[in-house]
Amino acid sequence: MEKRFISDPTCALAPGKGFLPAEDPLLRLSAPFDPWEEKAADLPKLLLSDRLRSTIEKLAPFPADLLEGSRELERAMVILSFLGHAYVWGKNPPAASLPARIAVPWHAVARRLGRPPVLSYASYALHNWRRLDPAGPVSLGNIALAQNFLGGLDEEWFVLVHVDIEARASQAVAAFFPACQAAERADAEELARGLEIVVRGLEAMVKTLERMPQRCDPYIYFHRVRPYIHGWKDHPSLPEGMRYEGVADYGGRPQRFRGETGAQSSIVPALDAFLGITHRDDPLRAYLQEMRDYMPPEHRTFIEVLESASRVRETVARCAPQEPELRRLYNRCVRLLYEFRTMHVKYAARYIQEQSQKNAANPSAVGTGGTPFMRYLQKHRQETEEHLL
Repeated sequence: MEKRFISDPTCALAPGKGFLPAEDPLLRLSAPFDPWEEKAADLPKLLLSDRLRSTIEKLAPFPADLLEGSRELERAMVILSFLGHAYVWGKNPPAASLPARIAVPWHAVARRLGRPPVLSYASYALHNWRRLDPAGPVSLGNIALAQNFLGGLDEEWFVLVHVDIEARASQAVAAFFPACQAAERADAEELARGLEIVVRGLEAMVKTLERMPQRCDPYIYFHRVRPYIHGWKDHPSLPEGMRYEGVADYGGRPQRFRGETGAQSSIVPALDAFLGITHRDDPLRAYLQEMRDYMPPEHRTFIEVLESASRVRETVARCAPQEPELRRLYNRCVRLLYEFRTMHVKYAARYIQEQSQKNAANPSAVGTGGTPFMRYLQKHRQETEEHLL
């Protein structure tokens, strides 16, 4: 039975890094990419000018064929995603078509990475940070963004809180498959140790999320940070989607991709899989499944294998009469995940729903992923609580 885990997908993740990259993100591409790097660095200034779109249209061709290795591809994806979203959302009304100058290389790089050509969580957070002290930890106080839209304290803090959560979750991610093996063997002692590690990881995640209001103001977030991360699926301002000029694979047809959202992080889906938390089969569940298309392929595989491998919930339920500590630890995990989701619901109400919408490009009733977010978040929270043993 243990053979199931010998080739488990944890080998595709960096030891101790969770879903963060094995090496810190690359901060700059080589000289042939200098024109694009310079415009990316200047993006906050360009967004305040009337020259953003014309500047991008006149850039030298992006030499995507020169990119080698995952770090260069991810850095290219960050640059192209930020410039692409700035092109679309940097002026009102938003652009419904991307020029070939950016659309073609964006599509090429995204295809090599196994993700759609749109700004996703992987480029917004996972591969978009640097350490201030290279020898220090990946944690708030020692990390900064590599790329911004407008810049400023609120934008930095909003994204860096997510990076810190990813780092805090790494200990739990590392414990998932050993705990699954213990559950297969009905090894209560080893399973308890694994659940204790997951508890500590969840406690650290909750503590970091609690810090969001410290330096990210709801008004600034809604009006200065959020407008640039929308996508073009189920968005009222772009009902037909986005045309990627010059991309032969699309044949001139508009494409509909969802915007950046925390639902594209692999942490909570992996926790659901590990704990055996399922969501009712309805459009909301289909949305969660769709979010995996925006994750790095190795993260998608990790979640899928974990879903098929985990017998943690069944083992805890079966052993609980003789091993009450297992039930206590399991329920502690579920309650902490419920607490994490509850905090997310509260922030969504405060940072989005309660804000005053000023234009259709930044709606307060629809999430950046194009969904009725409050109903979705509340449902996921309720379903989590229902799994207490």
